[in-house]
Amino acid sequence: MSFYDWLLALHVIAAFALVAALTVFWSVAVAARGVERPADSVRYFRITKPANVAIIVGTVGTLILGIWLAIDANAYQVWDGWVIASIVLWAVSAETGRRGGLNYAEAEKQAKRLVAEGRNDPSPELVALLRNRNAALLNVLSTAAILLILVDMLWKPGA
Repeated sequence: MSFYDWLLALHVIAAFALVAALTVFWSVAVAARGVERPADSVRYFRITKPANVAIIVGTVGTLILGIWLAIDANAYQVWDGWVIASIVLWAVSAETGRRGGLNYAEAEKQAKRLVAEGRNDPSPELVALLRNRNAALLNVLSTAAILLILVDMLWKPGA
């Protein structure tokens, strides 16, 4: 196996980590929309701990390894249009995902605080955070950008 093959394999593994983490986050976000009690939401947030690691590894790994691949390959350059498009989409996905995730981090913090205070009655504030339309929209944009990157990587327009 050549060095390029190793880079490509690691890049694909990072992309799988990213998509796996997104799948976990979407599963929890959809399931948590029906939650009203803090203790129930804390259970969902426990599931996301490994996904938090996977999203960081996947996000950083895909960018670094993708740029490295473009530098290492004779057929591609970092300034090729499809590579630049992927980097721009990566930035859009990372930032919209980060902003959407802030809302869920706040919901987790509030749920843990309520549980620590011994309050497990339905919390309208927690429900509002879990059902926040702006956070959901940001996560939709982040996921759409990831899907567009996948299309860009497979099609390589202009290459």
